Amino acid sequence: MRIVLFCVQLMLVTAVAAQDYNIGNIPDSLKRNSNAVKRLEELRVTIKALDKVVIKHRYAITILNENGDEFAEYSNSYSSLEGLSDISGNLYDAAGKKIKSVKRKDIQDESSSDGYSLMLDDRIKRHNFHNRQYPYTVEYEDEQQVKGSYFLPAWHPVADEEFSVEQSRYIVETPAGYKLRYKALNFPAKPAVQETAQLTTYTWELKNYTGLQSERFQPAMNTLVPSVYIGPDDFMLGNYKGNMSTWQGFGKFQAELNKGRDQLPDNIRQEVHKLTDGVSDRAEKIRLLYEFLQRNTRYVSVQLGVGGWQPFDAKYVIANKYGDCKALSNYMVSLLKEAGIKANYVIVNAGRGSRNPREDFPAPYFNHVIACVPGDRDTTWLECTSQTESAGFMGTFTGDRKALLIDDDGGHLVSTPRYLAGQNTQVRRIKAVVDGEGNLSVDVNTRFTGTQQEEADRLIHHKTQEEREKYLNSSLGLATYKVDKFDYKQVKGALPVIDEYLHISAPNYATISGRRLFLTPNLFTRSTLRLAADSGRKYPIEFLDAFTHVDSIFIDIPAGYITESMPKNVAVTTEFGQYRIDYKFAGNQIEVVRTRIMNRSSFPAAYYPELVKYFDMLYKADNSRIVLVKKEG
Repeated sequence: MRIVLFCVQLMLVTAVAAQDYNIGNIPDSLKRNSNAVKRLEELRVTIKALDKVVIKHRYAITILNENGDEFAEYSNSYSSLEGLSDISGNLYDAAGKKIKSVKRKDIQDESSSDGYSLMLDDRIKRHNFHNRQYPYTVEYEDEQQVKGSYFLPAWHPVADEEFSVEQSRYIVETPAGYKLRYKALNFPAKPAVQETAQLTTYTWELKNYTGLQSERFQPAMNTLVPSVYIGPDDFMLGNYKGNMSTWQGFGKFQAELNKGRDQLPDNIRQEVHKLTDGVSDRAEKIRLLYEFLQRNTRYVSVQLGVGGWQPFDAKYVIANKYGDCKALSNYMVSLLKEAGIKANYVIVNAGRGSRNPREDFPAPYFNHVIACVPGDRDTTWLECTSQTESAGFMGTFTGDRKALLIDDDGGHLVSTPRYLAGQNTQVRRIKAVVDGEGNLSVDVNTRFTGTQQEEADRLIHHKTQEEREKYLNSSLGLATYKVDKFDYKQVKGALPVIDEYLHISAPNYATISGRRLFLTPNLFTRSTLRLAADSGRKYPIEFLDAFTHVDSIFIDIPAGYITESMPKNVAVTTEFGQYRIDYKFAGNQIEVVRTRIMNRSSFPAAYYPELVKYFDMLYKADNSRIVLVKKEG
C-alpha cells in the first residue's frame, strides 16, 4: 500500500555560471569511497510575501561510477500551486568538456500518479542524459514559483551514503522584519546574516564534506548528515491563512481546513445507528464502524490544489466509495461522531525509519493521516486506508512515533502505540522426520502476533497464490526444499494474530556417511549475520525491531542411532538481547528449544566490539550440528 498526503518534492535549480568540472580538481579525500561528488549547489529561497515564494536551485554532480548513476537524473514536481520554469542543463566529460545540453524534447513531463491516484494536478518533469562513460558531470538549473509559504524547502546537501560534497550553499531571503524560524541538524555553524532596509539574507554553506560510509545498524542517514529546516510563523496555502509558530497553531489551521467536512447524509446516519444503537461496548462500536468503512470504501488518492492537505468531505467519500488517507480518516471520524464517540484526525509521518516531528520546530513534514479514538484507559488507533487491517493496530508503518492530533483547540503532539518484544512474537512448533536416506519431512505450526504477523498478512491479502508459493519456497533458509501445503488463519484485534501451517519436504537435509548421520537441528530460525571487526566504528548502534522468537523442534530419526557429538546448551543475556537454546536426545527423537528476545534499543559506537561477539555467538549456536552414529549389530 502506498499512501500519499502531499507531494512537494523540491529538486529545483537556477542559472549556472561557467565552471571548471575537470575531475582532477576534486580533492582525493572527496573521491575516496564515494560514488558521486556534488561539485556545487545553490538553493535560494526568496520569500516575497505570504502567498509568493520563489525557489531557485542550481547544482552540479560528478558521477564516479555506476553506483552514482541515480544522482544523474533530474526530477522535480509542479502543480497548480507550484509553477516550474524551463529546465536547462549540461553534460560534461571527465576533463570538464561540455558534451551535450538539455533539449526540450528530451524532458519527460508526466503525471505523478502512483497507481492509487485517480485525480492529481501534481506533475513531474524528468531528464536524464543516460551517460555511462565514467566519470562524468551533470549540471541542472530551474526556478519554481510557489503560491504560498506553507511548505518551505529544507536543505539536504548530502544526498546519500558514499556521496561527498565539494560545495553547497543554502540562501534564504526574507522581507525585512520577517520572522524566519530555522533548525540546523549536524551543522554547528550559525548562518551568515545580511540585513538591508528591504531584505534579510541567511546563508549556510558546506564545503569539502567526505561521504558517509555505511555501518551496520547505524541510525537513519537523515539523523547523521547536515541539514537545515526553515519554517514561517504566518503563512498562506491557497486562499487559507494560518500560523505555525506552535503545534497548537498548526493544528488550528488543519482544523480550519477540515471544518464542515464531516456532514453525513441521512441514509448513512441511519446505518450508523442501526449498527451501534443496540451495542453497549464502546470498543465493539468502534470495530463495527471501522469494518463498515472497510467494506464500503477503498483507498484512491485524489489531490487537487490544496487537496494535498485538505480532505474531501464525507459525502464525497460516500458517493464515490473511495478516498485518500485524509478523506477516509475524516469520514471515519464522522461515523464515530454520529455514534456519539469522540474521535480525532491525526497527521503522521508514516513509513519505516521516518523522522519524528520536533517538539521545538513546528513544520508540515507529514505524509499520512490516521484516526484516533481517545479513551480514559485505552486509546484506539485506526488505519483508514486498509480494507484488511485490524481495528486498533498500527504496526511498523505508523506505530512508535510522534504524530499531531487535531482537536478543537488546535494540534497536540501524541505518541502512537509502541509494540514491545512480548507483543511481537513468532512461536513455532516443528515436528520433523528424517528417513534412512537423510530426507526431511516437516510439519510447521507458527503463531505470529503484532508486527511479526505483518509479512504473513501481506501474503494473505496482497499476494496471489502463485506469489505466496514463490515466497514460501525461497524464504525458509533450507538449501533445497518444497512447501507442499500451506494454510493461514487470522484473528483480528488490537494485537492481531496469524496462524500459519506448512508441510515441507527437504531432500537430503541430513548427511549420512557410513554409520554417521549429520544434521543441523535448528531448522528455520537461524542467525546468518557475521559482523566484521571494526575498531573505527563512528556511529551509534540502533535496533528498530523488538521481538520474541520461540522454536520448539522435535525431529524423529531412524532407529538405532546414538549421539556422538551434541552441541552444548547456551544461555546468554546481554545488553543486545536474550538467547537460549537447549538440546535433548532420547529414544529416536531430538528435541531443541530455541528462544531469542530482542528489544528496540540504541548503544554508543564503543559497544560495537561486544556486538560482534554477540552475533558470532548467535551464528555459532544457531548453526551447530549434531552427529549421530548407528549402533553396531
